[in-house]
Amino acid sequence: MRWCHSSLLHLLCCLRLRVCTRKCRFRPPVLLRELWAYVKLVLQSLQYNSLTNSDVVFDSVFEPVFWTVDRITRWFGMVFVCLVVVLTSSILVICYMILLPMVFATYHPAWITWHLFYGHWNLVMIIFHYYKATKTSPGYPPIVKNDIPFVSVCKKCIIPKPARTHHCGICNRCILKMDHHCPWLNNCVGHFNQRYFFCFCLAMSMGCMYCSISGRNLFLDAYNTLEPLLMFFSSSKTNYQTPSPPYTFRDRMVHKSIIYMWVLTSTVGVALGGLTVWHAVLISRGETSIERHINFKETKRLAKRGKVYKNPFNYGKLNNWKVFLGVQKRSHWLTRVLLPSGHNPPGDGLTWDVLPFKRDTVPV
Repeated sequence: MRWCHSSLLHLLCCLRLRVCTRKCRFRPPVLLRELWAYVKLVLQSLQYNSLTNSDVVFDSVFEPVFWTVDRITRWFGMVFVCLVVVLTSSILVICYMILLPMVFATYHPAWITWHLFYGHWNLVMIIFHYYKATKTSPGYPPIVKNDIPFVSVCKKCIIPKPARTHHCGICNRCILKMDHHCPWLNNCVGHFNQRYFFCFCLAMSMGCMYCSISGRNLFLDAYNTLEPLLMFFSSSKTNYQTPSPPYTFRDRMVHKSIIYMWVLTSTVGVALGGLTVWHAVLISRGETSIERHINFKETKRLAKRGKVYKNPFNYGKLNNWKVFLGVQKRSHWLTRVLLPSGHNPPGDGLTWDVLPFKRDTVPV
């Protein structure tokens, strides 16, 4: 009996060892097991509570795409800034080297004075506001403990978020009154530099339209001059003998430069002008680009309940522009709007009053 009992135990141990060996033999690698465990965790996290909706699922699925776009935009920020500087400098070279001598030779002294005054004022406004928009910090909420009221906690920074504050994935931190991240500035547009951004867009749009309108006749002349040259080079491959137009290499470069300037300024003027108009509409409503989407959703949600949503930061069109531009008296329209000014916006971007400026102030 003892022999049979011990033999049976020995047989069962051998079978168990064989089964374990077979299981271990077909066990997947550690990397695949960890990957499968991570996939199951992600799928389970999408159903962690009843608040999960299509937006959460969409953000989770496209998180790698967002991460890639944020990193690429962060790496190429300086490239976009250099591109703005190079393109703007090329237009300035053409204006000073080609157009300005033509103006002095053909225009009336009154028109010469106008072009010199307006052109240089527009140039100063562009350079000043672009530099300030790129170098001025948009504003960040404090990361230390404080008594400032907040509306939520950032899921990435793990810090309290004051009203109108949003997280920027490219800057990797929260921004006060964030509007958007502008790659052409390599900086976020927020509370402290939004005015510089808008004034730069407005000045650049006006400058491009000015060059496009004033250089239209020069563009047509240059295009009509180069057209016979193109016909000459295309007909040189045939048996027809066409006399070469009497234009030197310098003349051809001048005409091509004028065409390049007109096409570039017209294209940028239309595109940037549309963006400027859109931001002007947002400023009139007391909104940012992000708040526009949030308020639109809130308006639809409350409309289904028979209620009307009111933007708490909308002080009226005129007051919105006063707050945005920092105009508190009549002289500020000259010193803070028509001339370069480095004044800060009202408030600290952490707390927001119902109306920063009193309604009974002197109308400006």
